[in-house]
Amino acid sequence: MTGFICINKPQGITSFITANRVRRIASVKKTGHTGTLDPMATGVLPVMLGGATKFADFIPSSGKAYIADILLGVETDTYDVTGTVLQEKEVNVTSEEFKHAVEAFTGEIQQVPPMYSAISQNGVRLYQLARKGVEVEREKRNVTIYSAEILEKKADNLYSVLFSCSAGTYIRSLAFDIGRFLGCGACLKSLQRTYSNGFSIEDAITLEEAAALAEEGKLEEKIIPVEKVMEVYPEVTVSEAQAKRFKNGGALALNRIKGFSGSGLFRVYSPEKEFLGLGKTNEETKELDIARLYIEV
Repeated sequence: MTGFICINKPQGITSFITANRVRRIASVKKTGHTGTLDPMATGVLPVMLGGATKFADFIPSSGKAYIADILLGVETDTYDVTGTVLQEKEVNVTSEEFKHAVEAFTGEIQQVPPMYSAISQNGVRLYQLARKGVEVEREKRNVTIYSAEILEKKADNLYSVLFSCSAGTYIRSLAFDIGRFLGCGACLKSLQRTYSNGFSIEDAITLEEAAALAEEGKLEEKIIPVEKVMEVYPEVTVSEAQAKRFKNGGALALNRIKGFSGSGLFRVYSPEKEFLGLGKTNEETKELDIARLYIEV
């Protein structure tokens, strides 16, 4: 079984554990996931099955969307409610002031990643240092918040916000920064990812639903083909002889591919529309090199 399945990750487990559970449910030898979610977060987690794991580096890095519940008046070491409370402050923030703060963090902004993150610094994960009580200076990163919509005020100091942002954005850091901007502090109470890498929450199924479908022999109905996920790359059809050469690991001369034009990555198909994998143009050799072969597992 090879392809992608969109899982609605439950709260309380890691993305790695989620992918492992999918591996057992689908009875495949290998799984992987893209776009790690914190254990407290839920929502869209694309999981790769079998041979699809070979295409992890080629998944289009599109924007992401999250629904974040931001709690004002509390700061923690993890920037979310799972961490140790560092300080609590009285909140005197109106809904209009909160809206203004959120708007101040839209567009291209600079963000400092949280200490409790998987970023490596000098070969050590930041969260490993954080667990030892060590805090190091982190470089600011440029990220983009495309839009921010306040969905509702859930309680006096609790707001639900829909963020659309670039890959690499830390919503926990965003909540922390908004709290600092308002002067009362803030942390993330809950987080649901609703969109990632072309997958939306409407595509997602729970682990329980996946297990039930597997029992009924219907899980394959939810498997998204690798070529579908790679649709951002243009398509090229090669001859039967070229398809055989490509499948055997051979590069193809660009001037011998009928109707070929362009550069970069391409989805390569046989005359029978069999997806062969991804090819990449080599400007020096004027060939279409193999970027990744598709192998059904």
